[in-house]
Amino acid sequence: MAHPAAKDPTMSQVFPKPVAKLEPNTFAFEQGPMVKPTGFREYDARWLFPQEINLMGVQALGLGLGTLIHERGVRPDIVTGHDFRAYSSSIKLALIAGMQAAGLRVRDIGLALSPMAYFGQFALDCPCVAMVTASHNDNGWTGVKMGAERPMTFGPDEMTRLKEIVTRGEFRYREGGSYEFVAGFAQTYLDDLVARTKPVTRKLKVVAACGNGTAGAFAPALLERLGVEVIPLDVEPDHSFPRYNPNPEDMAMLHAIAAKVRETGADVGLGFDGDGDRCGVVDDEGEEIFADKIGVMLARDLSRLHPNATFVVDVKSTGLFAADPELQARGVRTDYWKTGHSYIKRRVNELSALAGFEKSGHFFFNAPVGRGYDDGLLTAIAVLEMLDRNPGRSMADLYRALPKTWGSPTMSPHCADEVKYGVVEAVTERFRALQAAGEPVGGHAITGLVTVNGVRITTDDGTWGLVRASSNKPELVVVVESPVSEARLRAMFAAVDAVLREHPEVGAYNQTI
Repeated sequence: MAHPAAKDPTMSQVFPKPVAKLEPNTFAFEQGPMVKPTGFREYDARWLFPQEINLMGVQALGLGLGTLIHERGVRPDIVTGHDFRAYSSSIKLALIAGMQAAGLRVRDIGLALSPMAYFGQFALDCPCVAMVTASHNDNGWTGVKMGAERPMTFGPDEMTRLKEIVTRGEFRYREGGSYEFVAGFAQTYLDDLVARTKPVTRKLKVVAACGNGTAGAFAPALLERLGVEVIPLDVEPDHSFPRYNPNPEDMAMLHAIAAKVRETGADVGLGFDGDGDRCGVVDDEGEEIFADKIGVMLARDLSRLHPNATFVVDVKSTGLFAADPELQARGVRTDYWKTGHSYIKRRVNELSALAGFEKSGHFFFNAPVGRGYDDGLLTAIAVLEMLDRNPGRSMADLYRALPKTWGSPTMSPHCADEVKYGVVEAVTERFRALQAAGEPVGGHAITGLVTVNGVRITTDDGTWGLVRASSNKPELVVVVESPVSEARLRAMFAAVDAVLREHPEVGAYNQTI
């Protein structure tokens, strides 16, 4: 029997309106949906489960997503999957219940990497995607990456509207919802990657590190099919992430990869994040290469094949994308844009760029290399193809060929979601005032401020520092780089940190230089 609201899609919902806070182990927690509003981020959704969202709250999210998709006039076919965490499957099933009630036709690909779900939008002809993943966030987090316009994912406009629908309880039930499990889809995804790859002719030994996360089910198998010798590292599934979070920006993961490379004499170490859309790289000498420098190396390699290419990079990334003489000689155009997989993906599409690179390791290869979405396994393929096209040079040789700069990892001081954007606004105004007054930062004059995403301060010797709000955690993001010396790197960090310490809301860093 159809739900009474199903006959009239304009009829107001009867699913309860979510509340922001319920206490676990109470009747109220089991009787109504809880959705903390701050879980709706700039370009995806992230919550601590069950402290900030319960399963009925996830149902509400599915109802809201379906309501939004119909509101936007998009064909209601959606692909969904889940990452490897103890609770991800139950989160996905609750989400599916809500999506079906809102009239979405669901294709479930099961355990998956985020790029596998994005690929499903093309291979299964689904305009929409809802991938259940907390990516690299600590155990206890959950979330959903969503899109309704392949290969893009939601940005701030869509996320703001989704938040309104869910928190206000503006759901619309619809008939026509359905469910289908797509068996064996992982094989289809891996077959497609292999088909897009040129045969690797160079004998390579590769460390494949997966942080006990989802990628362990797929990445080693792909690399073996490409004909390289695979040295597995932390590929066994363990959703407690016993050694470190599967995050190739985390120095603990990079250190572990570097140790395994040195132990085994591998040609390269590759590290995949929790949902497989990012890839970190360690060279054959055990040197941990930050992802923005890998991006420069890949831009050099790809621009040989595609002169005058356009690349999009995020504001956290090295200045070498604009300053590298080799890229300049090939007529490469670089567009610095907002950090965030949704922003960079959309910008790559708008500019028809060959690729987009984020310091976090999200790389977006557009046609003819890829389909425009971020895929850590395709990034690994690009690295192997680069090595194959340079048979006489090691990964370390290619890294040393870049102009020298001193760069920091991504450093994240704690700052509550409710105040972090206000802090960044205040910090931006502080640096604007310093520039207007001609005051030096770290002993040098400010020559430029980029405020497209937080504030990036550049001084007269090319040293720069960035402060922005994290889009998916209660943190700020700080990055510094100098083309001059380590001393200038540290001076810039000290200057930026001194401004941050004017705000007591800013807490301790997760890692520093």
